[in-house]
Order: sequence, then C-alpha cells, then structure tokens
Amino acid sequence: MTSFSAFDIAAISWFVACWGLYVFVADKGPRAHRSMTSVMSAFRLRWMREMARRENRVVDTTILGNQLNGAAFFASTAILLVGGLFALLGATEKAIAVLEHLPVVSTPSRALWEVKVLLLIVIFVYAFFKFAWAFRLFNYCSVLVGATPVEFTEDEETQRHLLRIARINSLGAQHFNNGLRAYFFSLATLGWFLHPVVFIATSTWVVFVLYRREFRSRSLKAVCD
Repeated sequence: MTSFSAFDIAAISWFVACWGLYVFVADKGPRAHRSMTSVMSAFRLRWMREMARRENRVVDTTILGNQLNGAAFFASTAILLVGGLFALLGATEKAIAVLEHLPVVSTPSRALWEVKVLLLIVIFVYAFFKFAWAFRLFNYCSVLVGATPVEFTEDEETQRHLLRIARINSLGAQHFNNGLRAYFFSLATLGWFLHPVVFIATSTWVVFVLYRREFRSRSLKAVCD
C-alpha cells in the first residue's frame, strides 16, 4: 500500500463506484424497464411467438447461430487478452523504463504497475466468465427452439414454453451485455497507466457513454417509436 498515492486510492475507489452504481441503475434502477436491454427482451418474446408459427425455422437458427458466434468470439478474445497481460507482467521493468521517457505519464513503482495489470486481468477474467455463460445460455436456447412443436397452438403449455425460451435468451443477452460492459471499463482502466486523474476522467466518460447508449440513444428511440 505504500506504493499507492492518495490519488491512486481515490481513482480506484471512483472506478469501483462508477461500475457498481451504473450496474444498479441500468439493471435495477427505476428506469431499468425503459432501457434498451429491457425493450429488446420484449422483442425476444415476440420473436419466439413468431418462430413458433413458422414451419421453416432456418432464419431463427441463423439468428441463434449469430448469438453463439458473438459470445464465442468475445470469450476467446478475453482469454487471449488475459494471456497477453500475464506476459506483460514478465516485462514490468521494460514497461516502466518506457514510461519514464513520457513527460505526461506518472512513472509507477513496480508494485503499482503490477496492480494495474492485475486489475485488467481480473476484468477480462470476469468478462470471459460472462461471455462463456452467455454462450451456454444461447446453446440452451437453441435446444429449446428445437423442442418447439412444428404445429403452433394457442394452448397454455405452448405459451409457457415460448416464454421459457425468451427468458433464457434474455438471460444470455444480459450476461453478454455484462461482458461488454467489462470491456468498456477495461478501456477506462487504461487511463490509470497515464495518471490517476485521467483514470477518474475515463471512468466517468465510460459511464456517460454506456448510460447514453442504454437510455438516450437514437437506436432506443427508433425501437420504441
């Protein structure tokens, strides 16, 4: 802890507060039901009802395949980033030597540099678990779509089955979204490598960008209209 300045402690505290507060506002706050994620969950249920009426469900399996590919891509990317960051830990002295020649960067101690890299590793490990679980949920959704009867009926059991599929798909999308948030906040963490004040600014900027895209974006307005 002797390697941490007051600015470093304030910056990491602000980062954790920004991430936690945004997750609460976006997922459980009073406006959560008006977010892009919530609106798309309603469309997922509508999608499953339309899927049940189609005899040829190639388009539905194609969409599910795209979801699986997206989750798999980001999960594999997160693992590659974790491996690269562990390799970076082995080159700490070289990295610090490079930073010493940059006038706008506060030169960290070895311990502080390693803490910064370890924070990025933790973020990408978290992202990997989110994307990997989203992949499994989308896989479960594919199985449930395959279990949907070809002949559509309005009985209660069919409606429960469609609601079940939509919920699994929405849950997968939520975990996928959490993984993407981790990627965004990892970009904010890069500001710490420059200066703690920059870290505070980038954390605030990421929250602003995420909030605007979730609650104030033109895409949300287009979908709602």
